[in-house]
Amino acid sequence: MDTPRKGYRVLIVDDEPEILNFISEVLTFRGFICTTATSSKEALRKMRDEEYHLLVSDIRLPDGSGINIIRIAREKHPYMAAMVITGFASIEGIKEAMDLGAVDYIPKPFSAERLIAAVDSVIRKQRLQRSSSGKSLVIQSSPMKRVMELVEKVSITDSTVLLTGESGTGKEIIARALHRMSGRSGGPFVSVNSGGIPEGLLESELFGHAKGSYTGAHSTTIGHFQAAEGGTLFMDEIGNMGMPMQVKLLRALQEREVTPVGATVSVPVNARLISATNSNIRSDVAEGRFRQDLYYRLNVFEIHIPSLKERSADIIPLAKHFLQRMKGPFGSCTLSDEAVTALLAYSWPGNVRELENVMERAVILAGMEEISAEHLPDWISETVPKTPEGVSESGIIDLKSIIASVERYYIRKALNSCNGVRTDAAHMLRLKRTTLLAKMKKLDID
Repeated sequence: MDTPRKGYRVLIVDDEPEILNFISEVLTFRGFICTTATSSKEALRKMRDEEYHLLVSDIRLPDGSGINIIRIAREKHPYMAAMVITGFASIEGIKEAMDLGAVDYIPKPFSAERLIAAVDSVIRKQRLQRSSSGKSLVIQSSPMKRVMELVEKVSITDSTVLLTGESGTGKEIIARALHRMSGRSGGPFVSVNSGGIPEGLLESELFGHAKGSYTGAHSTTIGHFQAAEGGTLFMDEIGNMGMPMQVKLLRALQEREVTPVGATVSVPVNARLISATNSNIRSDVAEGRFRQDLYYRLNVFEIHIPSLKERSADIIPLAKHFLQRMKGPFGSCTLSDEAVTALLAYSWPGNVRELENVMERAVILAGMEEISAEHLPDWISETVPKTPEGVSESGIIDLKSIIASVERYYIRKALNSCNGVRTDAAHMLRLKRTTLLAKMKKLDID
């Protein structure tokens, strides 16, 4: 599991001692720091005394509603995530909690595995929201500007959108941007990793279930489609969905209604669907692993998110953005020219997510110092050429040859990263386009 848990503070609120102890024991065993409360009054007092990363609260409490705790938490602690648990799930209650900013909800009873999966999902979404909480995305490259042009055009419609691209390129960030720009921005944005939920549970997660529909279903619970009413439902890893579930999703999209597990009556839904995949879904359709009719329903408007190596002009602006967000009491770190060179030379197979992790590691190692290549992982710092042309075995140094060699190397690197677009390459190299063209002619670069 790649989500950080050590030092992550959780406030758990429930009036049932068994549930309270169960949640606390499960999370504490996995490295979380847990504090418990049995009432709204006690929870609010503890929130005044200490900061928490996550609030896990029952909706029904003896002295009030967990929804009121969430409302106050969002006002006083905007970066604290919230998750609701309940044995008396109602559409109105859960929808209100989601509207107020609750990231997820789980119905009682639940297993330790379901609890951990939900909490880890909340942590990932919390980090994502923090990284995209600015007024605008960090975009300077031409490929990403074209992506945002498409986002803007489709945002005024209610068409289903399919986001494609490698893992770590920021598909959920783009989905959230599309939601914010759309007419549904006042409604909830509900995110679900359809590839991370077991096939046997996915139907209940998406469509909800009726009381008594299976062992342990003590109450009627709404699914993600209903929780996203009036807003946007984002389904990641759609390509991993099994065939039986594909049929049910297709029907939901065609009829604009869902049938909860164990129910006999369908429920109309009004949510815009944005789906995402990092797989070659066209190949899956051709090989019979993904239904063609569902693909056409999902792919009314496709937006491909380029990899980081295809949008190299964004690497340094993104790195500086992450450094600014991670700044400590002494301000944000700066990048040395050597570090900038190494970052631009690396291919970034893990894309934006890898860049963020590398910057976080560099901040930890550098402390108050400027970030240099030695603060970067070896496989990144080693991408910089060590011995340029112009240094002979006798030790004679031809400075002009060294400068020409280095310039030739990085101009070609920039051109290759920008797919030959000279304007983008000039921007990456911090040169005027005319200066770049002159250097290319001088250095005999085609």
